[in-house]
Amino acid sequence: MKATERCGDWREVLRGKTVGVGLTGSFCTMRQVLAKLKELKTVPDLKLIPVLSENVQRLDSKFGRAAEWREQLAALGAAEPILSIPEAEPIGPTACLDVMLLAPCTGNTLAKLALGLTDGPVLMAVKAHLRNQKPLLIALASNDALAANAKNLGLLLNAKNVYFVPLGQDDPLKKPASLIFDQETLLPALAAAYQGRQLQPVLREY
Repeated sequence: MKATERCGDWREVLRGKTVGVGLTGSFCTMRQVLAKLKELKTVPDLKLIPVLSENVQRLDSKFGRAAEWREQLAALGAAEPILSIPEAEPIGPTACLDVMLLAPCTGNTLAKLALGLTDGPVLMAVKAHLRNQKPLLIALASNDALAANAKNLGLLLNAKNVYFVPLGQDDPLKKPASLIFDQETLLPALAAAYQGRQLQPVLREY
């Protein structure tokens, strides 16, 4: 049985929910994430609240311009993005999110999260959300996930209320330490995380 078949109808699970989405600078996967957010936004009465890292806000790359990401979020009907630590902090006391998705999540963000560092809007949003004992889903895209970041991945796999989009080695010969989330299971994994479950199997083959 496929992982996507064990989650039931993810659209029904997420109907009417408020989903926070923290976007960090794994620019090579940004279009994949935005495509999934477009699909997510078709869920009836679902509200999408983006939180952009400072790098996503200001850096252009060969994969796209910073302004383009903002334009695409606006086009799919997301709320005005959260861009600063002061804007993200009220997520805690207001408990406004039902579930938060960290996608794409860089290795840098993963390491800071594992160590409890809060130095930007996305990490502040995650910290504020987790204080409410609500689920966080991580869509990891990191070239050092099986090297310098392996210990941080292990810490967060064992953390309360933290779940992962199934992931695997995208290029084991040329990039043996690299892991990337499975795009096709991102939305079923989000529904599972909302229900307090880790979508299985966590590790998959590309």
